Amino acid sequence: MKVLMLNGSPHKNGCTDTALREVAASLEKNGIETEIFHLGTAPISGCIACGGCKTSGKCVMKDGVNEFVEKAKQADGFVFGSPVYYANVSGQIRSFLDRAFYCGSAAFSGKPGAAVVSCRRAGSTASLDELNKYFTINGMPIVSSRYWNMVHGNTPQEVMQDLEGLQIMRTLGNNMAWLLRCIELGKENNITFPEKEPAQRTNFIR
Repeated sequence: MKVLMLNGSPHKNGCTDTALREVAASLEKNGIETEIFHLGTAPISGCIACGGCKTSGKCVMKDGVNEFVEKAKQADGFVFGSPVYYANVSGQIRSFLDRAFYCGSAAFSGKPGAAVVSCRRAGSTASLDELNKYFTINGMPIVSSRYWNMVHGNTPQEVMQDLEGLQIMRTLGNNMAWLLRCIELGKENNITFPEKEPAQRTNFIR
């Protein structure tokens, strides 16, 4: 089994990466493979509503979204991590996930997901709520920890001093591994994900 992790920070080895690697260490101790996909510093556009993905199944823009969706198809679970900027997630991860979920929602549907945020002081819970919305709109079980999934610090060294935050990350990894094993055991015993009803869309203004 494999968990695909997304680092939504422009800093490859920053605070968000420190948190994700703590989660990854717990997952790997439980025999779960991990991979961290880093967004980097290249510009990432938001969805332009062109509709191209409806015919091709892929986003028309070439900035890593399609690569990530292909990796997501093979993954069993996800951890999305972001720094906190102005009490919200990074602009990169927001634009990236909007397009990834719009053009490739089937790659994520029904698989466990968890959000992780890193902040110097505040805005963490609002950012967690932002990331969790991608899971809840797509039928994904959300994995939690012993507290909200956040670390505090302005540098990786400061994050390493957040002993409670690091424990939250380790617990999150253990909980994700447990849920993945439960799902796998369920599949082996013919307990599958609930069958989806055809979508019903109700517009408020007719």
